[in-house]
Amino acid sequence: MASDDKPDIAERVYREKAPEKAPEKEEQEEEKGGFIEKVKDFIQDIGEKIEGAIGFGKPTADVSGIHIPHISLHKAELVLDVLVKNPNPVPIPLVDINYCIDSEGRKLISGLIPDAGTIHAHGSETIKIPVCLIYDDIKQTYKDIKPGSIIPYRLKVDLIIDVPVLGRITIPLEKHGKIPIPYKPDIDVEKIKFKRFSFEETVATIHLKIENKNDFDLGLKDLDYEVWLGHVNIGGADLEKSKNLPQNGISYMDLPVSFRPKEFGSALWDMIRGKGTGYSMKGNINVDTPFGEMKLPISKEGGLDQIFWNAKIANLCIPANPGIKFREETELITASLVLAKLQVIPQIRRSHPCPTGRMDGPRIPQSHNKISVYGSQCEVTSTQT
Repeated sequence: MASDDKPDIAERVYREKAPEKAPEKEEQEEEKGGFIEKVKDFIQDIGEKIEGAIGFGKPTADVSGIHIPHISLHKAELVLDVLVKNPNPVPIPLVDINYCIDSEGRKLISGLIPDAGTIHAHGSETIKIPVCLIYDDIKQTYKDIKPGSIIPYRLKVDLIIDVPVLGRITIPLEKHGKIPIPYKPDIDVEKIKFKRFSFEETVATIHLKIENKNDFDLGLKDLDYEVWLGHVNIGGADLEKSKNLPQNGISYMDLPVSFRPKEFGSALWDMIRGKGTGYSMKGNINVDTPFGEMKLPISKEGGLDQIFWNAKIANLCIPANPGIKFREETELITASLVLAKLQVIPQIRRSHPCPTGRMDGPRIPQSHNKISVYGSQCEVTSTQT
């Protein structure tokens, strides 16, 4: 046997085999995984059922309207109608309502309405949110907001609702619009035309100038007014027909007035002698506007120089038996002449004799009105500039 004849040694590599799972252990792990999946599926199924039952749990809200029930020179009352729908099977309380009105980034007013009510299950409710704007507060805060102007506004509302399962949620709403800052019309008496003279009743027409200083039209529907001469109320009347007062424009209208001079007694005589305080016209006008109806006050007062209606007309003289006679010359006269014709004040005399030289009397004061007498009619026209 040759010495190099050696037996071959075969190298074997032994790899450790993974232990085989016991059949019982495999079954336990499979059961565990299946249980977790079942729990997940169950939770998901419950969630879907809850969502389906409560309609995702979130109520909806929308602005259904906004209106202005009242507006005046002092304030504007707005009411916002919000329609809230509850898809839940149970009622939900409306906890709070926060609101804020601003104009071009400037806050005008804000507030909170607590415990605003309850929305019925599977129902809807219109919630009314009242808001009041006080014009004096706005004008004091923002000096550039002028009376008579129209300003844009934005109304922001947050509805805070307590929903079962989901808890409290906030529904934001927003509404844009315009609101006026009203300004009362300016009035002035242009002239007074006497249609009928009588001791029992005197009928006249006041020719009135009205200036609308607002940036919107006023549809004049009704006018309630009284005219006072000194402390004497000579009455008023209703508006005969409606009239449109254009924005930032001037209009003219006639107002009828009648009074009974004999009922005034010495008060009217005191007024003519200069003891009265003047004349005044006070009342209200009811108007239609693009923002709703308004009731606006009107007022006008004048001094004694406008009570003594002086004018240039034909030279007048008052004889012992009261009456008015025409002459060729011109003279300044007062309303006393008109009343003298009514045989109320026959004692009035001029300060220099008539062309006939029959009379003397106290000087009649001068003023800024013109009286024109046409037969039985007398017209008083302001000549002031």
